[in-house]
Amino acid sequence: MNRRRFFKGALGVVAGLGVSHSVLGQAMNTMCDLTARQAEGPFYPVFDQVDKDNDLIHVRGKRDKAKGQVIYVLGQVLNEQCEPIEGALVEIWQAAESGRYNHPGDSNPAPLDPNFQYWGKDVSDKDGNYSFKTILPGNYPATEEWIRPSHIHYKVQRRGFFELITQLYFKGNPYNESDRILNSLSPQERKGVIVDLLPPLTGMEKDAQHCIFNITLRQVR
Repeated sequence: MNRRRFFKGALGVVAGLGVSHSVLGQAMNTMCDLTARQAEGPFYPVFDQVDKDNDLIHVRGKRDKAKGQVIYVLGQVLNEQCEPIEGALVEIWQAAESGRYNHPGDSNPAPLDPNFQYWGKDVSDKDGNYSFKTILPGNYPATEEWIRPSHIHYKVQRRGFFELITQLYFKGNPYNESDRILNSLSPQERKGVIVDLLPPLTGMEKDAQHCIFNITLRQVR
């Protein structure tokens, strides 16, 4: 779905991130391709957090913000008829700029960022909109021969729909072409989970970037 179809004016960013609300246009296609399912991975959070919101660059009680390139991830949760789904729980988790997860199972020697939230959640509104403010995660070694490209893990749930676990990638990353998980998908599926990083919209920091990631869930019938 191109940017012209997705936005109706691009007036800002979804409410809750401290900037004005943008109007995210509903899909114009009669059918939406289902978002590709991918592995959850070993680093789904196991620790509770002080913050449980959709702003991952600020941790409650800390003055400094997370290290790294600030990005806004905006999108809609849709059904197969491209209709918005209200009330979907959207969770994300990811590595810090260093490429390390805040998880006891991550043996990566890279440093943790005490000012990064690592995990966040949002609930889609009546138009299916969700949003996150985070940082561009770092690449990291999965094995000696395999470097995982920058990516964000997603888990999306709504009663009446099958739970979706997937991953979001960024166009132009040099490790996309050799990533075993990404390249296990069909060309069409890969196209649906790789996004462009775009200049900031009105209300965003001037050095921030944003991307659009729509999610299509399969309805339980």
